[in-house]
Amino acid sequence: MKRVLKWVAIAAGSVVLLAFVGVFGASAYYSSERGQGCASCHEMRSYVIEAHDSPHRAMGCVECHDAGLPAKLRHTWVHLTRTWPETIRLREVDVLKATSNCRRCHQQEYASWQAGPHSATYEEIFTHPKQDSPRPLMEDCLRCHGMYFGGSIRDLVQPQNTNGPWHLVDAGLANQPTMPCGACHWIHREGTPETKPAVRISVTGAAVPVSLAFYDRRERMHFAAASLTIPQLYDGPKAVHVSQDPRQGICYQCHAPREPDAASAAAANTWGLQVGSGDDRTPRGVHEGLSCFSCHNGHTQSARASCKTCHPQMSHCGIDVEKMDTTYFSATSAHNIHWVKCADCHQHGIPTKKAQAPASLVVPGNQKPNSTPPPGDSHSPRRSLQSLRTRKSTAQRCAALPSPC
Repeated sequence: MKRVLKWVAIAAGSVVLLAFVGVFGASAYYSSERGQGCASCHEMRSYVIEAHDSPHRAMGCVECHDAGLPAKLRHTWVHLTRTWPETIRLREVDVLKATSNCRRCHQQEYASWQAGPHSATYEEIFTHPKQDSPRPLMEDCLRCHGMYFGGSIRDLVQPQNTNGPWHLVDAGLANQPTMPCGACHWIHREGTPETKPAVRISVTGAAVPVSLAFYDRRERMHFAAASLTIPQLYDGPKAVHVSQDPRQGICYQCHAPREPDAASAAAANTWGLQVGSGDDRTPRGVHEGLSCFSCHNGHTQSARASCKTCHPQMSHCGIDVEKMDTTYFSATSAHNIHWVKCADCHQHGIPTKKAQAPASLVVPGNQKPNSTPPPGDSHSPRRSLQSLRTRKSTAQRCAALPSPC
């Protein structure tokens, strides 16, 4: 009996030793060659080739992907038993671990993303009454919030009603992001390494990064931003001018308009998709034609300090544009900044600016008593010339935007 136990112990020790040497030896070799050596006879070859053609070509695979012992043992077992699927996909746990590694090189972008709404967690989205009370949760919720989740909506949150209280089936997902970096970035996308622009990309209207793409949950693959459709929208029967900035193609995958209700005038008259319906935020009114990125930062989604890109601080009404009665100034305002119009405040008609001769043409002897406009008057000659110069510089700034200002 002791002899048998001795041989069992030796065999078990040999297996453990081989696993240790195999896993860590392969890991060292894989890291030193950036996967090229293993890829020559490995089921991962095509994926390694993609990585070597991508902007991340200088990175080793284990610098982004999970390299823990459980993952190595699982990969070794799948390789030895030849049980890998025809198309290898990342599981959500793999995507989340890779997302946390993005901060190693992209510290500023990662911090900006964490500070913005697109880092919303599963607990914030799926257990909050504001999200779950208006209508029952459905599978389509996972198209934008949880596109890498491996199950159905029933596997994610219970109960399936509008009463609650709701809880996550897997409590470990509570603080995990529903929209990781891979939601909008195609990491293995073919292209050249990108460099940081000298100025903010939303101002310069720079070329679309090759890695910018939307991950489609149903197809389980990325679609490049340039290949996505920007919809034609209508405000009643009137066609709305929509910016053709290709980066917006990603925005419209989630912030999409809804088909007109059957009983609506839009459906009866076949007017088409209506702007502002569903979760659409397409600008109209004074901001019609602007790109989302003309105001919103790409990672934080913040629009603060963006007004100065186009506007002088003071409007023709003599009011600071950032303090006007819009949702930009206060979330409780009735005037949504995305589709505010001049007539929303000037309900009795938009005041016209009075024409006045420049100060250089006014003859001092002909000037009537008390006719000098008070300081700061919006119709004073000096103010008119200043406004003219301001509008000219504003037009020059707007010309740099990806769409007309």
